[in-house]
Amino acid sequence: MKNSAQIMNLPIVSISDGAQIGTVKTLVINPEKGSIDFLTVEQEDVQLSLKAIPFKKVIGIGEFAVTVESCHDVIDLSEIPIANQLVNKQIRVKNTKAMTRKGQLLGEVTEFFVDEETGEIIGVELDVGDRQAVLSSQFVLTYGKDILVVSEDAPSSLLAEARLLVSAKEQDDEETVENAPQNEYVDERHSGGEMVMEEAESKEALQALREKQMELLKGKRVTKDIVDKNGNTFIEAGTVLTEELIQKAQEEGPSVIVDISMNVEA
Repeated sequence: MKNSAQIMNLPIVSISDGAQIGTVKTLVINPEKGSIDFLTVEQEDVQLSLKAIPFKKVIGIGEFAVTVESCHDVIDLSEIPIANQLVNKQIRVKNTKAMTRKGQLLGEVTEFFVDEETGEIIGVELDVGDRQAVLSSQFVLTYGKDILVVSEDAPSSLLAEARLLVSAKEQDDEETVENAPQNEYVDERHSGGEMVMEEAESKEALQALREKQMELLKGKRVTKDIVDKNGNTFIEAGTVLTEELIQKAQEEGPSVIVDISMNVEA
């Protein structure tokens, strides 16, 4: 587990050639997943566009550096629609107000904690007036630009120390596996009409995202073989993307779309 301050400004080192390729500038947060999806890169030479590293390309986050396989893991954000959208949302977590769904102010977020293996946000640190406290991410409902919306039982679920987040997450993971119906996930924090409304909003947002991906990728040429989630060649290098191919890629999942977005040319 790392806090965001331990990741910011770390040197980024390429293992293949032992060179520093930049430093961590910002952490790009995916509010729907509650995770860090990209690390933006600060480089010495003047850049005309923002560079970033997908978190899945990070090999390790140590005390002195973030390591990646090679300098080729650095991408141009202007070429990645999904990453660009996440950057533009400007979700920061730190310095936001934590508030319950009924409008009760819990405190101000002063830090957040990340699973350095997956990028998942596992908890936040709060200034609750006369003391500091920690809240597990299982009680976070919405990561907003200015407001962190938490469940009604969040005030009674505060922890005294950050290290307790690890055991809380392990317990939550075990309960999720035991209680979740097969092939189905039920979020017990919501019920009835609220679930239906949120599902509808989620579908609408997903459709808008897919349309934007279609607009940006249609007609571009793939520069490398793209594999599906089973590891089979899905689109061959040199193929010009059509609506049908992009739709099939969207059905394969976000990782396939990101892979395509990273390897296309006009």
